[in-house]
Formats: sequence, structure tokens, C-alpha cells
Amino acid sequence: MSQSVTSAHDTKQTEHSSQASHTPQANTSDIQTQLVEKTLDEQQQTNAKVQQALQGNSAQLNLDSTSGKKTVLNDQFSNVSELPVGTPQGQQATLPFQSSAQSSQSATNTHTVSSITANTLPRFNPKDDIHNPHTPDTDGLEETHFGFKKVKKAEKQAKVADVFTSVAKKYDIMNDLMSFGIHRLWKRYAISLSGVRTGQHVLDIAGGTGDLAKVFSREVGSSGKVVLSDINAAMLDVGRERLINAGCNNVDFVLANAETLAPFEDNSFDLLTISFGLRNVTDKDAALRAMYRVLKPGGRLLILEFSKPVFEPLSKAYDIYSFTALPLMGKLVANDAESYQYLAESIRMHPDQQTLKTMMEDAGFVNCDYHNLTAGIVAVHRGFKK
Repeated sequence: MSQSVTSAHDTKQTEHSSQASHTPQANTSDIQTQLVEKTLDEQQQTNAKVQQALQGNSAQLNLDSTSGKKTVLNDQFSNVSELPVGTPQGQQATLPFQSSAQSSQSATNTHTVSSITANTLPRFNPKDDIHNPHTPDTDGLEETHFGFKKVKKAEKQAKVADVFTSVAKKYDIMNDLMSFGIHRLWKRYAISLSGVRTGQHVLDIAGGTGDLAKVFSREVGSSGKVVLSDINAAMLDVGRERLINAGCNNVDFVLANAETLAPFEDNSFDLLTISFGLRNVTDKDAALRAMYRVLKPGGRLLILEFSKPVFEPLSKAYDIYSFTALPLMGKLVANDAESYQYLAESIRMHPDQQTLKTMMEDAGFVNCDYHNLTAGIVAVHRGFKK
């Protein structure tokens, strides 16, 4: 009897399932598929019309004789050479750039168009400054440290660039792993000391993936401005994509060397921050002088950086962790143990709290102080421009 009931029940379920396949839900799925296909067709037609209009009105075409590929330069977009001098242009600066000489030559000879390729177009503002101030002519054979190694001053910038180009894509993940997420609390505390207000201009130096710049973008509002700068294009690419996706439309992105900050004029910013970047700078004294130069009178500098633990047992445990766990995590997560070995070594070579405070005072900053975090593993230094 029970088997008969079960069979009847199964038969009803089968009938119900068969009916469900013809329910409005299935019809809705078909309609959605049709709408998607229709939208894609319309989008393709629209793109074709736009491209045709651009080619007919304002584009220069050249047929590459070797590849048969058309190269299109659209003069409808802003040319970064025409943008206001002295102002980092951020997102607009990623558009194709022609110098005035190239533009003039292109107007008279269309064959020059094919010579301007994606490989020669700068990804950022032509005013960006990532030149190396240390050369064999300026520094001779003078050496500095690269982690625990000794290298010529002229070579350090390129070596540091290799490190951060290698780790850029995994930088945020590794920060969370290495600090167990505590780096977010360190940065939050630094921001609490910034005194940032609506309408201010903020420069985040060596800002990399934009953790601080994202917060400052919200705090200064539409009447303010944030500049995210870094010497490493790969890191700045990550930060730029992240902040644009977050809707931060008051942020500019500028390649800049912290030692010179050449793209920026004197007395330009209310607040400067540099987070876990100063220890990688070849000449820290020069960087501090450049920071003082671009700050407005009364403006403040915040430096968030690894420092010297004030509790000796913790210092020893931290050393063991830094020189064993960090390279291992770097190998497993970023496939780059050597770069994280350098990062651990660079922390040990960075000046301690009091030494860095003295360096800030020598650069001209006043009312300098520092705040130890996690027993001195990290410290926030603060100073003001007269």
C-alpha cells in the first residue's frame, strides 16, 4: 500500500515538474535572452556609427604597409599638451599625447601617423617626474643601502622600481597577510591625525594602491583636490583603477619622485602624507626638503612608516617573523620571495623614531612629534610648516 502511495506521489511530482517547464518563469528567461541579444546588436550598430563619424570628421587614417592595420588618432579628445601648465591632470592624461612638433609634422605628412604607436604614448601627464636625480655624474661611486646590500646611489631607484613592479598586483593582499589586517588600523589612526577638512588640497606621496587617497577624496569633497603620486607606474596603475572604480572623481594621478616632487609648485598643499614609502627613498633628507617646499604655510606632514619596537622581546620576535615568514608568504602568494626579503631588510635600515624626528626638524618642520603604534613596530610622525 505504501509503495502505491509513493508511486502516485512520484507521478504527481513528475507531472508538476513537466508543467513547471512551461511556466511563465521559463518564458521570462527566453524574453531576457532575446533582450540581451537585441541590446548587443544595438550596441554594435551604435559603435559602428560612432567610429564611422569619427573617421569621416576628425580622424587621420594611415594603412600600415606591413601589417595592413589601420591606426586612428582622434583629435576630438583633449591633447594633454594643451592642458593647463602646473596642474596634474590625472585621468585625462592617459589619453594619447602628441607634442606640438609631432602635431605639426602630422598635419603635413600623414605617413608620420603610423610612427606614433602605443609604445611611445605616455600613460600619464608629460609633466610627471620620475627621473633619477642620482647619476654617476652627480654621485660618482657613492653608495647607499638597498636592504642589507650596498649599491651605487645611481642604481637604487631602478632596483626599488623592480621590487614594486613585481609586487604591485598582490600588494594589498600581502599587506593584509603580513600585518594580519592591522595595517588598516594604522592608516586609520594616521588619518585621524591629519586634520583634513572640506576643500583642502592633499598630496599622498608614494600612495601606491590609494588606501589613504580614497579616504581623503571623501573628506575634502568636491571643492577639494587629492593627488595620488608614486614613482612606480605599476603601483599607480593599480591605485588609479581602484579609485576610479570607487567613483573618486576629485583625484589626480601623477608619477613623481619623492626626492624632488618636481611636478608640484611651492606652497601647493594643505596636507602631505607618505605611508610606508619613505624607507625606499634614496635620499630621505632631500625628500623631506621637497615635502616642506610644496606644503602651504601652516600645512602638515604625516609619515606613517615601520620603525623600531620599543619592547626588546617583541623586537626579537618581530625579526624572526620578518626574515622567515615574510619571504615565505611572498613566495607562496606573490611568487617573489626576494622582493619581500628586501622589504624586511629595508625596515631594519630605516631611521628610528627620534632620528627621523630630527631629520624632519632639520628640513624645517616645526612642532614635530611621533606616535608609536603596536609597541613601535610602526610610528606616525607629524610636523608642520612655519
